[in-house]
Amino acid sequence: MAEPIEMNLPPRDPREALFRRLENAPQEHAEALLAAYDVLQKLHDRGVLELLRGGLGSGDKVLQILVDATNTPEAIRGIRNLILLAKMADSIQPELLEGLAKAVPESLELAKTRKPLRLLQLVRKLRGQDARRALTAMTQVLEAVGKGLKSGDSH
Repeated sequence: MAEPIEMNLPPRDPREALFRRLENAPQEHAEALLAAYDVLQKLHDRGVLELLRGGLGSGDKVLQILVDATNTPEAIRGIRNLILLAKMADSIQPELLEGLAKAVPESLELAKTRKPLRLLQLVRKLRGQDARRALTAMTQVLEAVGKGLKSGDSH
């Protein structure tokens, strides 16, 4: 019967492989390292690193100041409003918002350069389907705001 051959391998030190990789890193990643050093120097020149060092050194104090600042009714209301605005912005189709972003400055510029419409011209514009669609949307928003104001009166 055959006997197994004993194999005694020396234990492998994982730190040695890491050390070899670290030695080769400057040659392999020279461009990235130079860019990182440049960013680091700019952060140092502007005092950002000092600010971070100070913040890390007094982390508990900074955290307590932040907690105290945000633990006011105004800050809580502001944070809630910001979250609601983000949700509202998320629900609007980007194309609609883009159209609005283009139309508002153009319309304001036209209003500056042209003389105002006469009453009959204004009525004709309001009779158009697009104008009525926009007026309907604005009326719905105004109605919702009015309901919110009414419910706010009872408090």
